[in-house]
Amino acid sequence: MQKNSRIYVAGHKGMVGAAIFRALHKKGYGHLIGLSSRELDLKNQSAVKSFFESEKPEVVIDAAARVGGILANNNYPYPFLMENLMIQNNLIDFSHQYGVEKFIFLGSSCIYPKLAPQPLKEEVLLTGPLEPTNQWYALAKIAGVKACEAIRQQYGRDFVSLMPTNLYGPFDNFDLETSHVLPAMIRKFHEAKINGHQPVRLWGSGTPMREFLHVDDMAEAVVFAMENAFDDNLYNVGTGQDLTIKALAEMIQRVTGHQGEIVWDSSKPDGTPRKLMDVHKMTAAGWTAQINLEEGIKDTYQWFLENIDQIKQVKL
Repeated sequence: MQKNSRIYVAGHKGMVGAAIFRALHKKGYGHLIGLSSRELDLKNQSAVKSFFESEKPEVVIDAAARVGGILANNNYPYPFLMENLMIQNNLIDFSHQYGVEKFIFLGSSCIYPKLAPQPLKEEVLLTGPLEPTNQWYALAKIAGVKACEAIRQQYGRDFVSLMPTNLYGPFDNFDLETSHVLPAMIRKFHEAKINGHQPVRLWGSGTPMREFLHVDDMAEAVVFAMENAFDDNLYNVGTGQDLTIKALAEMIQRVTGHQGEIVWDSSKPDGTPRKLMDVHKMTAAGWTAQINLEEGIKDTYQWFLENIDQIKQVKL
């Protein structure tokens, strides 16, 4: 990979895409391409085709997606399925048609069956039913993984899929209706603290196990995948370590300084009992995560405090 290679990061305004942009810039890549959704609607096939014709990217990193937590997936199943299919299909197909040298597709650990053996190995894909609360997003991402695999198999193209565990970090979504568990907790504990250390009510029992990866680690994994030839098409990206949601809540409570009560609402769904990624393939390829969870949460909370007036949908 040359430092002047034309690298297009789809979704560069989002948390993951922004981190990838920062990592590439830091490593000296000088021809980075990023367009906002207003500048390029990735759901618009003709617009995406025109972009590939004019910009001729040599590398495409697909960090663009409609994302959200359990509540958002439950409430908006059709757009979570269809919009993600439209975005990724346009990017994958035109990358193939216009001879992109390297394509990196980003998905999620939710592509794996709900009750698959832990830790989750890449080969358990499509071996059982999905978690119902995020099946729409998962189905779209599975289609993307298989499209990249098909291109790799049929045409010998360097298309790779990276499946990260739960991501968090600067530029995360802190809206309580659409955010994931970790940023939602940061906001809840912060608001409860500034309102007299009120009790914090959290969904479920607190018993499910989850793994979390700082977005800057994810960005480093993407750059590593871009700079190296991988032997296979699908790789998990994570820390290989998990903790209970209860332990996560207590950690965030400690970082934010909240001193009130935590109340668990067991009438709300827990989701998948456990989602731990087997990261042996990525480790064997030469990459491992570096950022400790508590330090990463401190970093994220500091960013939240510094950007509280500009954070999209914070509505404090």
